[in-house]
Amino acid sequence: MWEDRAERARREISAMAATGMGVADLHAAALAVVHQTVPFQQACWAGVDPGSLIMTSITNWPPWPAPDEYAARFAETEYAGTEPNPFAELTRRPLPAARLSDAPHRDVVRSVRLNDLLRPQGLEHELRAVFRTDDACWAVGGVFREPGPDFTDREVDFLSSIAASLAAATRVAVRLERQAMRGPDGPLIVLVGPRGELRAATQAAAAWLAELDDQAPGRFSITLYAVVAAAKAAASGTARMRMRDAGDNWVALQASRLITGDDPGQMVVTVEPATTHEMAGLLLAAYGATSREREVCLELVSGSTTAEIADHLFISPHTVHDHLKSLFEKVGVGSRGELVARLRG
Repeated sequence: MWEDRAERARREISAMAATGMGVADLHAAALAVVHQTVPFQQACWAGVDPGSLIMTSITNWPPWPAPDEYAARFAETEYAGTEPNPFAELTRRPLPAARLSDAPHRDVVRSVRLNDLLRPQGLEHELRAVFRTDDACWAVGGVFREPGPDFTDREVDFLSSIAASLAAATRVAVRLERQAMRGPDGPLIVLVGPRGELRAATQAAAAWLAELDDQAPGRFSITLYAVVAAAKAAASGTARMRMRDAGDNWVALQASRLITGDDPGQMVVTVEPATTHEMAGLLLAAYGATSREREVCLELVSGSTTAEIADHLFISPHTVHDHLKSLFEKVGVGSRGELVARLRG
């Protein structure tokens, strides 16, 4: 029975990708489908940057306003990898879904996510998943239940069985919602505390933040918490990710740990228009290009000739042509010029 429901859910989610939905709307619609087979009280799914797993959109279903301190604490624990079933670890497992109760008991008992974030909201059980296709993760998320029966094995199997379809649909949504790359006349600079709390900003940054918060309340906050938490966990002390601003332009955020000053936990975050290469790389991944195809195409976007691409990548000109032919089919174009134009928007 659940196999039939899973097949119907996969078809419905796949059909959503053809409607032109953005990532957040797609996830809300998909959660409504999941809820028919896997009942839950609350859910939170996020689109992620496939290169860094940093969250770029948040969909709470049904809508519920999570306090800023919850988002900050969640990001801090998630990107540190100290909680049960971190998303980064799930991407490496054969099964893309897991219950909180599947983790070792000692880890569950000490879980910040359970004790400090879920239980204060009357929630006890969690089933989370990563949504990946072609070895790239495009979304992550969890569904939550109140005290009572935990999620069953069949419910875990159901969510696992639709994961690839949801990933593919999210990948299409990323392609469709891509707008012009012109963002702020940056870079804009903000200073944040160790948990992502905003402490200071340049005048231009303050104006940009006010406009974004007016158009999309909370969009910057969760992204800021995520990129700061990722930078704290990184050995380099730096993390970079992409997001969309109030005008739906793509911008790049980079958080870097400061090594001077009275508060060593402070970080500086810069916001600037996403580069052509950054967006081309994201879109190529969204079209299902292989890593080698992406390398060839980025060389092409930079203006390299076939001979130069072959020389830079240590491959033959014939192989360059083969990769480009494959790219033409995946992106739906017929020439190099059309390919570059599509990637540059």
